[in-house]
Amino acid sequence: TFYYFVRLCLEKILLQCIIQSRTLSGADAINALRPFYFAVHPDFFGQHPKEREVNENSLKRLNGYLENLQKPGFRSFKPTQLTFYVREREPNSSNVQESFSTSGFRAVSFTLHTRDLLSTVLDILNSCSLSTEHVQSLNVNSQPHKEAKSTLNRPIKWDKTYYSFTGFKDPEEDLEQAQRVETTLTSWLDDNEASAVKKLKKSLPLRKELERLKFELSHQLQLSDIRWQRSWGIAHRCSQLHSLGRLVQQRPEVVKNVKGRTVVFTDRSGMSAAGHIMLGTMDVHHHWTKIFERLPNYYKLQKRLLVLEDRISQLLGGIQVIYIEELQPLLTLEEYYETLDSFCNKLLDSRLRFHPHSLRGLQMILESDRYTPSLHEFGHFTIPTVCDPATLQWFIVAKAQEARENLKRKEEMMITEKELIGTSTEKFSLDRLYKEPSVSSAQMIDCCKRLLEESLPYLQGMHLCISHFYSVLQDGDLCIPWNWK
Repeated sequence: TFYYFVRLCLEKILLQCIIQSRTLSGADAINALRPFYFAVHPDFFGQHPKEREVNENSLKRLNGYLENLQKPGFRSFKPTQLTFYVREREPNSSNVQESFSTSGFRAVSFTLHTRDLLSTVLDILNSCSLSTEHVQSLNVNSQPHKEAKSTLNRPIKWDKTYYSFTGFKDPEEDLEQAQRVETTLTSWLDDNEASAVKKLKKSLPLRKELERLKFELSHQLQLSDIRWQRSWGIAHRCSQLHSLGRLVQQRPEVVKNVKGRTVVFTDRSGMSAAGHIMLGTMDVHHHWTKIFERLPNYYKLQKRLLVLEDRISQLLGGIQVIYIEELQPLLTLEEYYETLDSFCNKLLDSRLRFHPHSLRGLQMILESDRYTPSLHEFGHFTIPTVCDPATLQWFIVAKAQEARENLKRKEEMMITEKELIGTSTEKFSLDRLYKEPSVSSAQMIDCCKRLLEESLPYLQGMHLCISHFYSVLQDGDLCIPWNWK
């Protein structure tokens, strides 16, 4: 007994030394992760909406993990799997902020299961193939002796009989078990339902306020819709509507030209390529007022843009040029007009010959960050603005029949998806069932079909979002991956 008592005391002393030598403050952790944030921050993925959304969701979950690590006495850790799109590094740049390319990126997935900030920071950087040298310099002050560092940071491995005798948990065994246990939908709902219900109930008054404000402003301004580009919380959305309401009261004359339009709260102000009025959430009323005053000029430019689209269509055998908000970058009207104008001039110079109306009924979108044309599963062509005209002509003609078949399949899938959403909402008594834009119709259909085979009483009255990850949003929405187990 005395032997084990001495051993236990030594373990506690050494463990305390290890904790002290490996302590990293929250501020240090953020500083150490600067290269990582520069590599994955959503603001650098403006031209890639799907990748931007994945990084936004993963950062939310990572921040929650880091916050929990800093809570005193927090012990309930579960392995957290994250996926990030990481920008590739430029080979000859010494500046952290400028060392990442905006054109190339790669997908990185890793699982966090560490219980201290330092190990977590190192795991993140190593998983993304980023340097960890600067992290060591952050820890010098808490490790006065180099010799002590190598000794203290050496992991202590007790014999298995020690844990059997003392009753303490074997950390290695706990970790192995946690890694073996795969998160399932029912187990995750068991663990998170109470938290989601609590957040949802708290958000209900704000949700009613949001609907009231949205209805009143839409009716007052005769708007077609009010939308948000990003998944801001309910309180944030209410604040934005209050701000718009104050502007309408103070300057009613500036909003006289918005009838029938859609207002989108986003990162910058202007008019979008789709013809929606964009109000930047970081802009003040002065900027919004200028946008409303410029609307007549925007409408004139929009008419010129439609003429340009028709001209391109005529040059390409009647194929329709479209802009899909969910799949394309959020462009301003001016940016999109310049893209169309440049592409149209290129077609005129190349003198391509398509049989008139031979491609009528087909669709195409233009993208400036691609180099080869492709055919989307929904039937539209994705055409790079820099595409060689001869290659473009060959590709469209060769894929025309497949494109028509895909368009027909798209219509069928959209009907099936809508029916399954309605059936699932009714069966589980959901208040709302929706998906993130990065989830395809095929994925949503597969998800709903499998959900309908389950009995899930937890979902009654909930807001369920089909995503790529498990998470509970700040207003109580439950997010589950479309390919849940």
